[in-house]
Amino acid sequence: MSWYDKLLKNAERNAERNGMHLCPDPEQLDTLVKGLVENRERYGYPSCPCRISSGELEKDKDIICPCDYRTPDVEEYGMCYCALYVNKDVHEG
Repeated sequence: MSWYDKLLKNAERNAERNGMHLCPDPEQLDTLVKGLVENRERYGYPSCPCRISSGELEKDKDIICPCDYRTPDVEEYGMCYCALYVNKDVHEG
């Protein structure tokens, strides 16, 4: 199984466990997952594709997907900063 498939499945499971959904736009979802894969290959961990990583695991623990900011962002704005995770209303349009 490719890293793309692993990270997508992990995001799907994580969204379901937390009462969230993944980005409803297939192209944007693909871009986001590819960003996670790229960061995993670059840094050794899947840091959030919309945040700047330092390349140092200890400094970036808060932005490893799902980042520490995801849940508060979804609760306040209906989606996380990069829109990988969204609430039901956003998912349904």
